[in-house]
Amino acid sequence: MSRGRIPERFQIWIDARKRHHLSHAHVQMARELGMNPKKLGKLDNHQQEPWKLPLPAFIERLYFKRFAKPCPEVVVSIEERARREEDTKVLTRDLLRRCRSTQGFCRRGSRALHTAAVATRAAAPARVKATR
Repeated sequence: MSRGRIPERFQIWIDARKRHHLSHAHVQMARELGMNPKKLGKLDNHQQEPWKLPLPAFIERLYFKRFAKPCPEVVVSIEERARREEDTKVLTRDLLRRCRSTQGFCRRGSRALHTAAVATRAAAPARVKATR
């Protein structure tokens, strides 16, 4: 996967965000709630059902009901999440290659690999705070 390409499972959420005018926080809340991005259209209010909440308010209400907090503490956009996942894959691939070249073999669950991955994640850039 090249640096600029976003995986299909993330692209679906990006399209849903644009189609339903959702913020990064709303998309993250919907993902944490386990919502299906393809089914958001039937939950969205099309001004024909006055009893139905608008989609962003509906997601906020469900999120508060399940997690007892109004929004996630740290909001990460889908593009940033895809970028971090790609960086982690590249790091793991390099660590495995380095480990195999020095020891002749290396398992994915090895302790050295885990410690290096944790150290790299700790050095990641600061995260974006939730905006309302």
